[in-house]
Amino acid sequence: MAWDDGLEGAARTIAAIEVSPLRVITGPGTGKTYALVRRAGRLLEEGVAPRRILVVTFTRTAAADLVKQLGELQIDGAGQVRAGTLHSLCFSILNRAEVFALTGRQPRPLLPFERRFLLEDLREEGLGTLHERERRLRAFEAAWARLQSEQPGWPQDETDRRFHAALLRWLRFHEAILIGELIPETLRYLRNNPACPEKAMFDHVLVDEYQDLNKAEQELIDLLSENGHLAIIGDPNQSIYSFKYAHPDGISLFHATHSGTHDENLIECRRCPQLVVRLANELIRNNHGVVVQPLQARPGAHHGEVHVVQWDDPAQEAEGLARLVRVRICAGIVAPGRILVLCPRRLIGYAIRNALQEQMVSAHSFFHEEALEGDPKNLDQCQAQVAFTLLTLLANAEDRVALRCWLGFGSPSLRRVAYERLRQYCENNATTPRAALELLASGDVGLPYTGELVERYRLLAQSLHSLEALQGQALADALFPPDQDWAESLRMLAGRIGDDFGAAELREALRIGITQPELPTDVDYVRVMSLHKSKGLSADTVIVAGCNEGMIPYIDPDVGPEEREQMLQEQRRLFYVAITRPTATLVLSSVAGIPREQAYSMRVPVRGRDAHYARAITSRFLAEMGPDLPPVLMGHVWLGEVGA
Repeated sequence: MAWDDGLEGAARTIAAIEVSPLRVITGPGTGKTYALVRRAGRLLEEGVAPRRILVVTFTRTAAADLVKQLGELQIDGAGQVRAGTLHSLCFSILNRAEVFALTGRQPRPLLPFERRFLLEDLREEGLGTLHERERRLRAFEAAWARLQSEQPGWPQDETDRRFHAALLRWLRFHEAILIGELIPETLRYLRNNPACPEKAMFDHVLVDEYQDLNKAEQELIDLLSENGHLAIIGDPNQSIYSFKYAHPDGISLFHATHSGTHDENLIECRRCPQLVVRLANELIRNNHGVVVQPLQARPGAHHGEVHVVQWDDPAQEAEGLARLVRVRICAGIVAPGRILVLCPRRLIGYAIRNALQEQMVSAHSFFHEEALEGDPKNLDQCQAQVAFTLLTLLANAEDRVALRCWLGFGSPSLRRVAYERLRQYCENNATTPRAALELLASGDVGLPYTGELVERYRLLAQSLHSLEALQGQALADALFPPDQDWAESLRMLAGRIGDDFGAAELREALRIGITQPELPTDVDYVRVMSLHKSKGLSADTVIVAGCNEGMIPYIDPDVGPEEREQMLQEQRRLFYVAITRPTATLVLSSVAGIPREQAYSMRVPVRGRDAHYARAITSRFLAEMGPDLPPVLMGHVWLGEVGA
């Protein structure tokens, strides 16, 4: 297939134009990846070496889809184009340049729950509250560029500098890195080594979802493309990752830092029906500060179907939505694989998935990144973390991060003070935590106030001994029992690796499944996931559940007015992403009340005086969708109208 087969209009211009830098402002469903792939195809047909082309995507799923589309062009070399996430590229560069080895670092990444122990150990005077330390940790991963206007690279504030130093000491002692650290490390390497071959690796750099890059990632892209051509594609209205200091201004103000920027636009939505396009435009115009042309429905697009419904409570919501899905599947209106259910909380998603399965509808949920959530200070709430940590130590008894976590589980302080004594002993005597604990357990060495650490270590030794002979499914069953709800996601991931595996293989499969989840696109079951996960996906029918204040939008009550407004705008962009997934039908679902205990567990602000039941109201975003939004119907009325 020639690169321009079937191409016309703006998409052809984007693929064909020879300018650098090129900025393409797009909207949802406008075919930006399609245009990006064709641009890469043109370069290949013109003789550019495939390994000299870099295509950066935001997720592994997007990278796999892009590689698939490149292969479908059947152009020589398409399979050799470098396509992937920026983090995977950075890991490759740092390994190739032996940066880890030369700087004495170990590329053992921390998992999200393990960061909690790191933050507890950084509880030094003057470094702030846990929330403030978490924010500093994210700023460290963004190379200390919190704002689009800041230069990435170095902490300027004295407290930031102290935090930076303490953090690196902890990571070095525990022989670990942060995944987010890959970007600053690669940026530092390229800046400080101008003669390095990696700076001249690519003649063409194409970046998808540019609005989701923070300032450090943007500068890294500039360094990789400074000897070649740069093309970026993105949508400020789909910028939803401010937690890592990515801002819509990154793409909106790109021209201010890149002279000669040539602009193109893709605003014709090929995915959504007319009504959804109108509702989405009405919603997003409530955000200020970013001027983007409104999305346009494709000429001839059908009107579409939008339903707005409210239920008495989450249980009724799950049962009612499941009934609708079953009826529509049985009537041949939609196939299971063409239905997406988007939920702001995992518990809502699990309830809907279970209700679907009770209706004999095949459904799978994709909340694996939450599989290891829980409070490590409460053993009843961190069973998945404990089991995974035990697996890690079974695979590598010298893993210092896992040992730190094991020693702290179940303590209100995560045994920070006692562990600090152990760490100081190790540093003063050039020994490992495990070796020191062996000495303490045998009585050969005494350290005051470390008795609880020794007891935890003895329990660890017993637990490892009971598991060391197990392999395959027997090992998975022992660690993640089939009758435990907390083990469900982990067992699902373990089921993908066959029957013959050991601790190391199981641990790696779970780590990848949790931290780098892949969302299948060609499936024969209903997919249930978070709103964030839906980005880049589409389906005939999209159901957004939990459209209630406190969940959509969720605003942190502890932040100031300016940050509250920023959070509100990002939550609006997230909702915009969710409602622009359907090709035919959109359902917006809310509840009138939530059991108070369930509301607490989902971190939903509650109202009302009832001790067991909290009142809830529909999300403010529905009122922002304009006069074309259909009226809200009660669940039982709606089910009757749609024949369910």
